[in-house]
Amino acid sequence: MTIFVERPHHAAAIEALLDSAFGPNRFAKTAYRFRDGVGPVGDLCLVAENDRGEIEGTIRYWPVMIAGRCPSLLLGPIAVVPDCQGNGLGAALIRASLMRAAAAGHRSVILVGDEPYYRRFGFVRALTRSLTLPGPVDLDRFLGLELVPGALRGLAGAVTPWVAPVPAAARSRSRFSVLARQALA
Repeated sequence: MTIFVERPHHAAAIEALLDSAFGPNRFAKTAYRFRDGVGPVGDLCLVAENDRGEIEGTIRYWPVMIAGRCPSLLLGPIAVVPDCQGNGLGAALIRASLMRAAAAGHRSVILVGDEPYYRRFGFVRALTRSLTLPGPVDLDRFLGLELVPGALRGLAGAVTPWVAPVPAAARSRSRFSVLARQALA
């Protein structure tokens, strides 16, 4: 299994995996409102490929603004093919992408997901209690992570799409390959 930055030729396989994992109604979810007309943070969008070149997992990030003044990242979606679920591939994608996000200078990450799963990566509900999303969401699943301690402290207000440029990855591709292998270990 190899983890690396997604490329345009992966698009169809990623979309098929996301359709399979989340169903045809996935575009109606609140998190998709942040993706309309906004490109993902390309250096953080990763895929996991098997030895045959097939996509077995994907993770993406989107730029958001918190309270009109604090840039952040929205993690999601993340998906792993059913045959690979439960073997740590999802966790490896999360760890590798969070390392890249921190190295690129991003300060925080938010997501909508199951706290029992994401807690092991440092995501907690307490960091998002004063934040709002632009649509219906189970607030117990609205979680945050500070890549820089204190990055979300004292913030209150709406999370909105951020269309400003995001920082470029600080690591070279060869250095990232080492980080990805460490994340899989």
